[in-house]
Amino acid sequence: MSIPVPRAPKTRFTAPARAVPAPEEVSAGGLIIDFDRPEQLPVAIIARINRNGQREWCLPKGHIEHGETTVEAAQREISEETGITGYPVASLGTIAYWFTSNGTRIHKTVHHYLFAATGGELSIDNDPDHEAIDVAWVPLEELPTRLSFANEQHIARSAREYITTQL
Repeated sequence: MSIPVPRAPKTRFTAPARAVPAPEEVSAGGLIIDFDRPEQLPVAIIARINRNGQREWCLPKGHIEHGETTVEAAQREISEETGITGYPVASLGTIAYWFTSNGTRIHKTVHHYLFAATGGELSIDNDPDHEAIDVAWVPLEELPTRLSFANEQHIARSAREYITTQL
């Protein structure tokens, strides 16, 4: 008597999924505050038009150029996008998020710093990419309600906490 040999189930072989490497972008920016107006502590922010044609208010930021540190890039980007110059006071942290551009999913990391304004006038005229369509001084207390993105609202709250406890 023979014992039937069990047959292997018919399955389709599927190779394990491989992670597709995603492009990484690193930027720097932050808050520049006019500490000479302590009653408001105004922060310079920019507006731009998003992919859906909507105006969004955000913190100035941009790519790090060859040879720059993140704080140097933040200082340059803030000056270019707002017209305001300043010096770094503190690091406010880093945020990371994903977005899609031209069908490619991109992971972006942005380093944020707190700057004290030392001069300049509000202007978007020196923005080399012409992404900023407007610039405004907004009191620090109102900043979380004016910024369009939750992660930047968090950075604004961190700045307020830093100023209240450290300065």
